[in-house]
Amino acid sequence: MAAQRTPGDPPLDVLLSGTVFFDIVFTGMERLPRPGEELWSKGLGSSPGGIANLATAAARLGLRTGLVAGFGDDAYADWMWHTMAHEEGIDLSASRRFTDFHSALTVSIAAEGDRAMATHGHELPEPLSTLIAAAPAARAAVVDLAGETSWWAQLAQRGSLVFADIGFDETGRWDPADLAPLTHCHAFTPNALEAMAYTRTDSPDQAVRALAEKVPLAVVTDGAHGSYAIDSSTGEEAYCPAVPVTAIDTTGAGDVFAAAMVLGTLASWPLEERLRFASLCSALAVQQFGGSLAAPGWGDLTDWWRCMSDAADGGDLRAAYTRSGYRFLDALVPDHPVQGRRRAQGTFALRSDAGRH
Repeated sequence: MAAQRTPGDPPLDVLLSGTVFFDIVFTGMERLPRPGEELWSKGLGSSPGGIANLATAAARLGLRTGLVAGFGDDAYADWMWHTMAHEEGIDLSASRRFTDFHSALTVSIAAEGDRAMATHGHELPEPLSTLIAAAPAARAAVVDLAGETSWWAQLAQRGSLVFADIGFDETGRWDPADLAPLTHCHAFTPNALEAMAYTRTDSPDQAVRALAEKVPLAVVTDGAHGSYAIDSSTGEEAYCPAVPVTAIDTTGAGDVFAAAMVLGTLASWPLEERLRFASLCSALAVQQFGGSLAAPGWGDLTDWWRCMSDAADGGDLRAAYTRSGYRFLDALVPDHPVQGRRRAQGTFALRSDAGRH
């Protein structure tokens, strides 16, 4: 990004807004407990969640990241604010702490190849739109199509590239009218199920072509089956296979993918390289527990690239095939030691034992 930045750039690369949750993740369980039953987990991790997943992923990739969120005045909020502002370098100047208000909390149990969650929280005492208006300017913003959209037009008018995502429609209607706010957006990054449902198509390839008529950059992710993208602003089309890994916790994988796409777009990378980089970042994240604190930093990317290159040089044909698609990393990864990133903690003070299980 250093080569892309100019003195006249906004102070932030990306601006985000949403709800921050305190996430507690139980791991190492073969199954979920039955009603009335108590099971002991082998591992436990805690981390900031919700919009913090995306904010942390962006900051760890080197994007100057700002977050507009409401925080309580409890101990959870104290820890999350410190972790995000002081350890991850996220700009919280436009965020606010509310008196006599507690943090939203999610308990997640990873078992049987999936996860079950229970969440508790309350609406903020006031909407975040008033805080967003006073936030520092940013080159890009990532927003939720199902959330508050009234401030998107203002961001777009200020010159921000708006990247939109959307969640599962529990009503089952998948109303195409829900996509109307895309008129203010530069990019849309739904998963394959969402994209096909909203476009009434039968494949991710068909869906991404339909969405490319609505936004300059359309991206459809399909998990282990890869990702598809069309950038009409450059005329590029691309498909990228997923990086094969053993996933242990998929929490926040989509947020990591989105953060990497923002970085690649702001850095003007070719579309295929953007997709490959985003896929790699997601693959590294799902090998860790803990949502936001599972997001990879440049140290993780450097380690992966060097290990892959060493394996390929040693005659590993599969590693050589994978390396061939990521040659662009040679010009990106640091050639000096990079400090490791914090992972999910068992408590506020002690390290997590989630990753051992």
